[in-house]
Formats: sequence, structure tokens, C-alpha cells
Amino acid sequence: MHDIGLLVTLAAGLAAALAFGFLTEKLRLSPILGYLLAGIAVGPHTPGFIADAAITAQLAEVGVVLLMFGVGLHFRLADLFAVRRIAIPGAVGQSVVATLLAAGVAHWLGWGFGAGLALGIGLSVASTVVLMRVLADSRQLDTPHGHVAVGWLVVEDIFTVLVLVLLPVTATVFGGGGGGVPDLARALGLALLKVALLAAIMLVVGARVIPWMLTQVARTRSRELFTLAILAVALVIATVASLVFGVSMALGAFLAGMVVGQSKVSHQAAADALPMRDAFAVLFFVSVGMLFDPRFLFAEPGLTLATLLIVLVAKPLVALLIVDLMGYSVRTALVVAFGLAQIGEFSFIVAELARQLDVLPAEGHSVLVAAALISIAVNPALFRTIGPIEAWLKARPRAWAFLNRRAEARAGGVNAATEARLREDAEAVHAVVVGYGPAGRTVSRILEDFGVRTVVLDLNVETVARLSAEGRLAIYGDASRAEILRAAGIERASYLLLTMPDPDARIPVILAARELNPKARILVRAHYLAEKPILEELGATAVYEEGEAAVALAGFLLREIGADEARIDAEARRIRAEFAGGAGGPLEPA
Repeated sequence: MHDIGLLVTLAAGLAAALAFGFLTEKLRLSPILGYLLAGIAVGPHTPGFIADAAITAQLAEVGVVLLMFGVGLHFRLADLFAVRRIAIPGAVGQSVVATLLAAGVAHWLGWGFGAGLALGIGLSVASTVVLMRVLADSRQLDTPHGHVAVGWLVVEDIFTVLVLVLLPVTATVFGGGGGGVPDLARALGLALLKVALLAAIMLVVGARVIPWMLTQVARTRSRELFTLAILAVALVIATVASLVFGVSMALGAFLAGMVVGQSKVSHQAAADALPMRDAFAVLFFVSVGMLFDPRFLFAEPGLTLATLLIVLVAKPLVALLIVDLMGYSVRTALVVAFGLAQIGEFSFIVAELARQLDVLPAEGHSVLVAAALISIAVNPALFRTIGPIEAWLKARPRAWAFLNRRAEARAGGVNAATEARLREDAEAVHAVVVGYGPAGRTVSRILEDFGVRTVVLDLNVETVARLSAEGRLAIYGDASRAEILRAAGIERASYLLLTMPDPDARIPVILAARELNPKARILVRAHYLAEKPILEELGATAVYEEGEAAVALAGFLLREIGADEARIDAEARRIRAEFAGGAGGPLEPA
């Protein structure tokens, strides 16, 4: 019989990943946890079927390449630039503290400095997949707090990419292979020169050749050819980067993703690369799980506990301290601290490379997997405690005032100009707009175009500072607090417009505004009709995105078939009236 080891490994690995991934998804946990458990189930350390570790490892290499290609594809300097003042010092500070603590643990165990460094970097970088999931589930992804957490993670990713460059060079020294400081300096200089040359070729030549090639392929209108082109670009550049320039395949794939991400076909490239990336990434996580021996948890409880303390205690405390020192709110500090209290895919990439270079012992790799399993499992539950913790702190005014003292001082400086203008000008504030995302910007522009005086209220201090510098009326602060609403002029306002996407954040604002100005009309952006009863009870008028999506789609279709504008307007009124009649229509979410 012909050899079917590859097919058997694929079938067993993917089937186990599907089963465990489905289970963890039902439990509202990250599917990464399920994929790791699947690897343990088909690995050599548990009874039953044992997958071919060599084949799985090779497939995992493809998973690493596509994971890093996807990171580069979605990398945007603009996202980092918007929160650079807190994300850069925060991520660097947290990574340094985690690395120093891990180095201390490694020294306690008698490992080398290189092992401590690799362990520390692995423990310092959080999982993008897990963070995005908890932010999306809690509707924090599009909030200023979520933007800070994502920017923080982007800096951690960049830091890890640098480690992937430097780790092979320093492996001989850290692994006990000898070499003095001059040799190390020469090796580092040569490695950085190779990386600079690779980056220059990719960003200068590749930025012209690759988008042109992909555009030519796209013009053939062949989906298969375009998908093949994306896969070829990622794998070829990653392989050339490793064989010719001597850097990791992960770095080559990251640069390839950056180049493709700047092209006109980036959206289609992302759509085509996503299924391939997800499939091979699953095999990567399965391969990591196969290397983990569950008996390690009982054999090394002290090491496991020490690493968990770094991930679940030290990292959040450092994040809380840094965010507080930078003058941000308690909510931002809690979102960043708890959202990043886990480790994931980048940790495994670093651990695999360090293990292959004999820098990290087997125990180091196992403890990273154990820390990932536990932290990924508890992170969603930990993140859900943010609301109760914040409520508990608010019920203790002294503690709340102490924790917010720097944020209040910062807000006072940013808000001073707007508050002075509002005090000096007796003219009424016509509208207070809470939230300055895409919806808030559009609403503010329309109101100002029609001569309606508006005050923007937002939790992004950089946005508020910029608006104030432009001569606009803007206030930084939490709109659920009465003193912030007073500073924005709610007591003289005719309208309050809530544009933030988080439904849980809207209700406290409505209650506070109603108490300060019962006559103000409150207009709310709402996602679902299911929110209608509570909003009506509070006296708010909502614009439901479900309904407006139906109006927009109906208008587009009617124009396509040649209907006149009167018919389109009538149909729009009918749809809105149908939605206004009550929740429970076909578009209401289950």
C-alpha cells in the first residue's frame, strides 16, 4: 500500500481540532484552546491515536508563514500612530517587566540567560485572536479603550518580530556555544544588514513588482489563479528570506504581507488568504499541543504557577500602573490590563524557534503551552469582571477619585478652553454629541453645516485635544458622569446624540442626562430592535441600524430596477414605520 501518513495526520488533526474547537466555541472560549487540546489528544503523551509529529511540524511551518503573512496584511501604521503615546511606552514597559521576571524564574531553575529571554518574550506578547474576540464580544472593539488595547498589541507584535530577527543570531552565545562580545556584535551587525537589505528590496522593488503582478492576475478574473498567486507570494518570499538572507520565514512572510496590504488588491488578497491561513493555523496550534505533556502540570507545579503569576498578575498590574501614569481612565486601564492577560500564537512562534535553536529547554516550551491553555481559558471570564469591578470602585468615591486623579488632571487641562468658552458665552448649546467615531463625525458635520452649535464628548483625549486646537467645542471624559455632562453644557442643550456602539454604555448616559435636563431630546444609535423597549422606557428615540440597512438595501434595489424617487421614498417610510411598530420582526437577532 502507498504511504498515506500525510492524509491520516491531516484527517486526524483537523477532525480533532473541529471537535474540540466546536466544544470551546460553545463554551464561549477561544477556539485556540480547542485546537491546543486537539493536539494533546492526538499527541504522543495521551493514549489512543498518535499523529505523525514530523509531518505535523512541516504543515505547522506553513501555518506560521500564513499567520505572519496575515499579520503583515492587516498591519497599519495609522492604527498605531493614533495611540502611540500610550501604546509604545506601555507595550515596551510591560514586555521588559515580563522578560525580567521570566529571566529571574529561569535563573532560579538554573537555565541560561537566553532561555530566560525567550521565555520572557513568549510570556509578554498576547494573542491577537483572543484579544479581538473578547473585545468584540463585549462590544469594546470600536471604543477608545479597545483602540488602545489593539495599538498596545501591535507594538508587542513588532517587538516580537525583532526578536525573531535577533534570536537566531544570539543563539550560539545564549545557548552556551561560546563567542565573545565582538563576535556577537559582528553577528548582530551582519544580521541587521541582511534584514535591512531584505526590507529595502521588499519595500522598494517588491512594492512595485508584487502589486503589479497581482493586478495582472486579478484581471484574468480567475479566482483560482488569484488565490494561487497569494499563496505563492507568501511561501516563496518566506522561503527566499530564510535560504538567501538567513532570517526566519516568519519575518519574510510578515514583509510580504505588508507589501500586499498596501496594494489595490489587498482586500481580495485578505479574503482569499483568510481560509488558507485559518486552516494551516489550526494545524500549527495542533502541532504545539502535540508537544505538550499534561503530566508536566503535576511534575513542575512551581514553574507553572510562576509563569501564570507573570501572565495573570504581573502583566495586568504593570499595564494598570502604566495606563494610570499616562493619565487614562480606569475603564481604559482595566480593558488593557485584562484583555492582554493571556498569551497565544506569537508566544508559540518564539518558543518553537527557541526550541529549534536549543536556546529554550523542553520544560520552557511546555510551560508556555500550559500558560497559554490556562490563560486563554480564563481570559473571557476575567474580562467580564471589568463592569463589576468598575461599579464596585464607583461605589467607593475615595478609591475612584484616587484612581482617576491623573485622568481628571489631564481632562482638566484638555477641557479648560472649551469650558471657558461655554462659561463666557451665554448662547445655548443646541446638541451634545457623545462619541466621535465615523457616526459621530458625520452627525457633527451635518449639525454644524446647518448652524447647530455642538459640543463633542469623547474618551479619546488625543481626538479632543485636536478638536479643541481646531477651535471646536470638545470635552474629554466619561459621559455617564454628571459633572462631565455639565461641563459639556447638557443643562442648556436641546439634543443629546449618542453614537457609541456599546449598548451597555448608553443607558448610564441617558439616565444622567435625563436627571440634568428632562426636556432634552435624546437620539440614540442602536444596533438591534431588541433594544427598543428599554430605550423607549428611558425616553430615548433610537435609529436602528437593522432598519436603516433594510432601507438602504431596498433603495438600492429599487433604483436598479428603475423605480422613481417618490416610490423609493414611500417604501423607505413604510419600512421605517414597520420597524417603529415594534420589535420582533424578521430582522431581530436570535
